[in-house]
Amino acid sequence: MSAEAADREAATSSRPCTPPQTSWFEFVLEEALLEQHLQKPSPDPPPVQLIVQFLEQASKPSVNEQNQVQPPPDNKRNRILKLLALKVAAHLKWDLDVLEKSLSVPVLNMLLNELLCISKVPPGTKHVDVDLSSLPPTTAMAILLYNRWAIRTIVQSSFPVKQVKPGPPQLNVMNHIQQEKELTENILKVLKEQAADSILVLEGALKLNKDLYVHTIRTLDLLAMEPGMVNGETESSTAGLKISAEEIQCQVCYDLGAIYFQQGSTNAAVHEKAKEKFFKTKELIAKNGSSSLHFTIDEERLAGYCQACEVLTSSDDASQQATPYSKIHSCMKSGKYQDLVKIFLEDNLTLSLPEQFRQSVLRELFQKAQQGNDTLDEVCFKVCVCNTVCDVLQGRIIDIQFCQLFLKPSKEKIDFLLEVCSGSINLESASEELKRRMAAFLKNLCLGMEDLQFVFMISSHELFIKLLKDDERKLLIDQMRKRSPRINLCTKPVTSFYDIPASASVNIGQLEHQLILSVDPWRIRQILIELHGMTSERQFWTISNKWEVPNVYGSVILGIKDSLTRDLVYILMAKGLHCCAIKDFVHAKQLFAACLELVTEFSPKLRQVMLNEMLLLDIYTHEAGAGVSGERPPSDLISRVRGYLEMRVPDIPLRQVIAEECVAFLLNWCENEYLTMQVPLPLVQTNPYVKLGQLLAATCKELPGPKESRRTAKDLWEVVVQICSVSNQHKRGNDGRVSLIKHRESTLGIMYRYVEFCQFMGIFFFPLQEPLVLTTILSLFVKLHNVREDIVNDIAAEHISIWPSSIPNLQSVDFEAVAITVKELVSYALTINANNHFWLIIQADIYFATNQYSAALHYYLQAGAVCSDFFNKMVPPDVYTDQVIKRMIKCCSLLNCHTQVAILCQFLREVDYKTAFKALQEQNSHDAMDSYYEYIWDVTILEYLTYLHHKRGETDKRQIAIKAIGQTELNASNPEEVLQLAAQRRKKKFLQAMAKLYF
Repeated sequence: MSAEAADREAATSSRPCTPPQTSWFEFVLEEALLEQHLQKPSPDPPPVQLIVQFLEQASKPSVNEQNQVQPPPDNKRNRILKLLALKVAAHLKWDLDVLEKSLSVPVLNMLLNELLCISKVPPGTKHVDVDLSSLPPTTAMAILLYNRWAIRTIVQSSFPVKQVKPGPPQLNVMNHIQQEKELTENILKVLKEQAADSILVLEGALKLNKDLYVHTIRTLDLLAMEPGMVNGETESSTAGLKISAEEIQCQVCYDLGAIYFQQGSTNAAVHEKAKEKFFKTKELIAKNGSSSLHFTIDEERLAGYCQACEVLTSSDDASQQATPYSKIHSCMKSGKYQDLVKIFLEDNLTLSLPEQFRQSVLRELFQKAQQGNDTLDEVCFKVCVCNTVCDVLQGRIIDIQFCQLFLKPSKEKIDFLLEVCSGSINLESASEELKRRMAAFLKNLCLGMEDLQFVFMISSHELFIKLLKDDERKLLIDQMRKRSPRINLCTKPVTSFYDIPASASVNIGQLEHQLILSVDPWRIRQILIELHGMTSERQFWTISNKWEVPNVYGSVILGIKDSLTRDLVYILMAKGLHCCAIKDFVHAKQLFAACLELVTEFSPKLRQVMLNEMLLLDIYTHEAGAGVSGERPPSDLISRVRGYLEMRVPDIPLRQVIAEECVAFLLNWCENEYLTMQVPLPLVQTNPYVKLGQLLAATCKELPGPKESRRTAKDLWEVVVQICSVSNQHKRGNDGRVSLIKHRESTLGIMYRYVEFCQFMGIFFFPLQEPLVLTTILSLFVKLHNVREDIVNDIAAEHISIWPSSIPNLQSVDFEAVAITVKELVSYALTINANNHFWLIIQADIYFATNQYSAALHYYLQAGAVCSDFFNKMVPPDVYTDQVIKRMIKCCSLLNCHTQVAILCQFLREVDYKTAFKALQEQNSHDAMDSYYEYIWDVTILEYLTYLHHKRGETDKRQIAIKAIGQTELNASNPEEVLQLAAQRRKKKFLQAMAKLYF
């Protein structure tokens, strides 16, 4: 060997990735094992997975005698493993498509760096500074492979990736995934910084015009021999697998085209370069044939790239031979949107544009419209109509966007839709299937419209008449008539109630449509006058099935003799109630005020009805406005609420919900003095909601003194138990009230009784927002739930001791309804205040009682977090009681998180060593196991862990336990304050780690 060669060998032998210097016997053995595996019909694991295994073993860090983590050593074992990984890649012929699909970015980066190293590429040398023509063929090919992979990885990272659904939360798995993600991001950052150099390297490769060689298993074996046995064959032009110059140029052109196309999103001029490379690739494939290529190219993807480049690089004044894609791109670029609509309409006949492309253009138009370009709203509608008609003709489902844009049809929209339908089908040459689809679309369009004027526009169109037979059209008209029935109850003409002239020239259908949409009371009145001036045989309060008034009001309103006044009162009230339901309180107040002004002239009964509804509206307005910030309601509103409850006007129709809201309003604003002392006795005896409100107010008022509150609490308990008893049948009278009087034994089924129960309890309690009242109700129902004889797990609650501990007739209580009510009440309470730790504990106990242990742990941890600043402070002992800790222990045990069980056993007032030791003996644990040892502060548990791992021969875990027990702050000789501080610090870290898992 020459001196120069000897010097080169000496320089490369000092690098970590140098080929291993081992005996011939060892290499023969390793190669025999590898080839035996690769020659199997279906290797298990697959060959590409062997690369991962070999490289992971070779890069595994070591631990010295001082327990310090060291980089992987450069020893014979690791060099052999790296060489075996390269051999597997050589067996796969260095096919980047196969390697990229199966290997992660960090692993493939490591593999190609080893290839560069073994191919004798000087470390630290920039590839762009190297003359490829002067390098040995295998070295030049290694550089090309690395830079091609770098470019491909950058392009691939720009594509969206579907997120993999994570499995059960485990700290060690999550840490591994996070580390791999960070490592991939760092590699991508470096590759993007070096992208310009990689492009220059590949551009230089196109000028080589000579064949190159890539390493095979044989050439790798030659490199692994003793230096004296290498005869220079690895650097000659005949070693390795031959790759022709045409194949290299074809693949490099494709990869350069991909990176240029990706860069074109920020620099449009680069698209010309991409076009040049892709068309060059296409020429080489046509010349040599795709089957002759060593590295395969996705020809469908290449065709897509070529088509996209043609569109992106075409000029605005394109020739008549331009494709629809280039025309659409030109229209989008120049803003000629009417021409764009014309292209889509023409394509409805040829159907050349794919569905995905049509939808992508529509999405882009919507995005531009949302950015403030109002002129595009009409274009979006027209393109959407073209796409919809195309979908109909091809038998696809109609897109939801069309339904949304057609919620408010107009004459212009109907005209354009009919134009598109006519231009999208040639009736003379169209198949019967296409005609049937178009006819069904137009028919369903008519059935979905409420405005008869628009229905007439469609049904009288020439296309509709040709597509539907006479019998089908008659059937459709009959269906339309049945859908909007009219009841003729008028027997005399309209009285001239208002002296406003009616305009008979306005179409009745248009006026009805305006009447449905309008919320202006004066416009509603004018429309009704015009309608009644046109016809006296219609009842216009029936034209919309959305107009509903309570039955107790309906009989009074429909008794009004004058039809115009009847329609006006009914519609004003129905629209006001609807606005109130959707929280549009401003329009609701205007409608109610107009209705009140109208009925005051002729009906004292309806006047009082409207005053009651306006009171309810004022309650809703305050609760949704100033009441949210805690501002007390004005004294006038409180006085009106009291006046309503004390009102004794005979024959006034009353809605039950108003009484419910009034009592809830007084409870929410702590008017306990009035409810307990000033409510008239007849009102308490006749109104069940006032009775319940009085008992609740009295119980809440006396809660600070348990002994005094037990009398009122017992009364409230008896009333609720009576409501929840099976033998009670709560009947609603004609006035809509619910009776609390006990009836005979009911024969109703369990479902009907449960519905009645929820109607009574749910409607009344859910308007409540005062925390003390909610806590009282919750504790009552929790206690009622706990008195069951077959109850296994009690639910804890605040103030639970004030309620009686037994029920005389236990079998009569409907406990199924009670349990469901407890769940609903807790859910509602948490919407009022999600940080009430007592309510969170109740929710957790409910999940624990129903065997939902993961959810129970979530709420136990949340209860501790909200009252300790996310465990930065000590959790109060009245929150994490021994019962709560024991339930958390059981949850972890049943979830097979046994190390967490052992740690939680330390939280008890008396450490439960028996449970902790039994849990630590379990080997099938689903938690992080030894990663949790740093959270253990009890020396006895740590000593047991040391003994247990020594007995099992688990040296690594034993060392972790010894390290934990050896911390000075856990020394038993330390002062008690130091030991408590150490325990508190570990509690904090453990609970925070648990919260990250279960939140």
